[in-house]
Amino acid sequence: MTDTNTLVPQSAFLTKGIGRHKEMLTSYELALRDAQIAEYNLVTVSSIFPAHCKLVALAKGVRRLRAGQIVFLVQARAQTNEPSRLATASIGLAIPKDPNHYGYVSEHHAFGMPKIQAGDYAEDLAASMLATVLGVPFDPEEAWDERREQWKLSGEIVRTTNISCTAKVATDGKWVTVVSALVFCG
Repeated sequence: MTDTNTLVPQSAFLTKGIGRHKEMLTSYELALRDAQIAEYNLVTVSSIFPAHCKLVALAKGVRRLRAGQIVFLVQARAQTNEPSRLATASIGLAIPKDPNHYGYVSEHHAFGMPKIQAGDYAEDLAASMLATVLGVPFDPEEAWDERREQWKLSGEIVRTTNISCTAKVATDGKWVTVVSALVFCG
């Protein structure tokens, strides 16, 4: 019988990276290197930030991992080689006040969307998902800034954040890959 707690992460970190190359796969590899996560066997998972999981700094999280290790992450990724096209990848995170309750991670991939707008969008997605499971009332038609204040006032959502990455393809037509990720590290 497997102990189910062995697969519940206790810590995670946020990272992002950009890669450019004539080959699409190599541009992805370079984006992972830039994000400092290329040396792991990455397994993409869905959108739950576990209860009692701590968000740690990138350097601290990377020190907890070993080359070749199977590492779980929530990843946003966009790739293009269309000249002058903007690629965007964003991760949003919403953590509840109650440490016994799980939070949400969202991923957003887009083209032509500025970094701040994409980050706000991903953060809003994560906070909206968390608000619905916590029963926090909100109006989905309100602007993100208004909902953010409403959630803070409710006292149920303690923290929201995002990490976003954008890059534009040069006129040389080389592939651009942008990656943003929440990486579980222990």
